[in-house]
Amino acid sequence: MKTKIFCDIAELKEIQRFNKKKIVKGFTTNPSLMRKAGAKDYKSYSKKILKICNNKPVSLEVFADNYLEMKKQALQINQWGKNVYVKIPVLNSKGIFMGRIIKELNEQGIKLNVTAVYNARQTSKIINSINKKTKVIISIFAGRAGDTGKDPIPEFIKSINMSKKYKNVEILWASVREPYNYLQAKQLGCHIITIPPAIIEKIEKFGKSFDQLTKETVKAFLIDSKKSRFKI
Repeated sequence: MKTKIFCDIAELKEIQRFNKKKIVKGFTTNPSLMRKAGAKDYKSYSKKILKICNNKPVSLEVFADNYLEMKKQALQINQWGKNVYVKIPVLNSKGIFMGRIIKELNEQGIKLNVTAVYNARQTSKIINSINKKTKVIISIFAGRAGDTGKDPIPEFIKSINMSKKYKNVEILWASVREPYNYLQAKQLGCHIITIPPAIIEKIEKFGKSFDQLTKETVKAFLIDSKKSRFKI
């Protein structure tokens, strides 16, 4: 099974550039990325993204923290495009499982990207809340788990095994830290991995030998030492 690469991004010019790449099969974004990109109006900015990416899946996130507001936002976001996946956090900021809204939106045929997932127990709760028809992406944050000293791999293995009973469920490797994560995701059988632009460009350069890497590294050190005019 091929692992699809999505681009995790918000800058409009970069989205235009990466939308042209065959390697990129979809896009994810979030309020934090959009804020850094200078977005002032969430709806109008999201629609600009969708105008560029009109034939690839795009995940757009709600930012409410309670059931009523979250559902209201989700229903509106879903109307912005046929290729939209509505991103819903698995828990709200108070630690409450968002199973009710996941279930209701799923039953209405709304494609979901359930985000901020960290373990297989959460995956199980999501899967138990959905049908076997409407598409659902489950985004597991590998890098952030690793940052705290926790190994995300066992959680991916269990989550991927659970998803096999559901043809409409895809497991996504989120929170990428290095290009090698793409190979890890492929080896595990993740359906999708979402990657920042700079790391996608490194993946496109895969294939260098260790000898090439050694020469490039030594040359880089040599150039820097000359620029610094170091002497011993």
